Amino acid sequence: MSLQAADRPLNELHDAMLLDLDGVVYIGPKAVPAAPEAVGKARAAGARVAFVTNNAGRTPARIAEHLTQLGVPAAPEDVVTSAEAAARLIAARYPEGSEVLVVGDTGLRQAVRRMGLRPVTVSSDSVVAVVQGYSRTMARDLLDQGTLAVSRGAFYVASNSDATAPTEWGVTPANGSFVRVIAHATGVEPVIAGKPMRPLHEEGMMRTGASNPLIVGDRLDTDIEGATVHGAAGLLVLSGVATPQDVLAAPAHQRPRYLSWDVSGMNEPHPGPVRRVEGDTARTECGGWTVTSMEGTVRLSGEGDRLDGLRALCTAVWADETVDPSGSSAAEALAVLGW
Repeated sequence: MSLQAADRPLNELHDAMLLDLDGVVYIGPKAVPAAPEAVGKARAAGARVAFVTNNAGRTPARIAEHLTQLGVPAAPEDVVTSAEAAARLIAARYPEGSEVLVVGDTGLRQAVRRMGLRPVTVSSDSVVAVVQGYSRTMARDLLDQGTLAVSRGAFYVASNSDATAPTEWGVTPANGSFVRVIAHATGVEPVIAGKPMRPLHEEGMMRTGASNPLIVGDRLDTDIEGATVHGAAGLLVLSGVATPQDVLAAPAHQRPRYLSWDVSGMNEPHPGPVRRVEGDTARTECGGWTVTSMEGTVRLSGEGDRLDGLRALCTAVWADETVDPSGSSAAEALAVLGW
């Protein structure tokens, strides 16, 4: 995957916008500044918008209420959570009324119940599955009970495997970090329902009726890898977890198709970097920036939008396996851009 050009706004090229929440639409209790206007503009252009989140702690209704308070009007049916995808995985395997031990919060318990399953909090021989999702108040006794049930052979499902999440205080542990407790204690790896695996984005596509969605996120290992898994277009925004250094070093299956400062990028056309090879030298241009690649090194020169410089640099590094994205020449190029 490499960065591509779009001569029209992305909201005209794709039939639905599948937006991650944390780091894209909001960070903690506050909206990303560009988000309310950007979502409204996408909708006005005719794009269907769904909010697709790996966070299984809150119910769709509470998330929709929070979004509306932040100036992003949303109904519960606009919100697709990993809790719903996880519960659907279990319901497809076990009969209605089966007991499922929930290691998580209200959103996960309600999703399990809506699928016709019975959420419980104590391990027993009648528990057929353990489902684990993010909770800000994760209790030790729930981790203990989940461990006991998985050790007895219960089917183990995790809503998602994000190790961290952006908050108003900074980056903090997320569900993936707590999943490691049960997985390490039992030696059993869970089935993952959320991004980057297929179930969650498939739920979003079903909800919107999309055939050609744009997946917008701030994480390479969930949002963008999830887009790659689907063969869909991924727009990485720099308003959340991923840094320019992360993007530059991204492996092939985590490289976005488009790059933007924030979610407003879904309403904009995108310049395409142009790479030319002359002998043992390659030149990659985007906007007012040029990256010269030669003998395993890169050098950036020019001026203009820093994002264009990053686009050119990523394209140059991704195309040349001899360049170390963590090496000194790449670091110097990022420093020219102020990173």
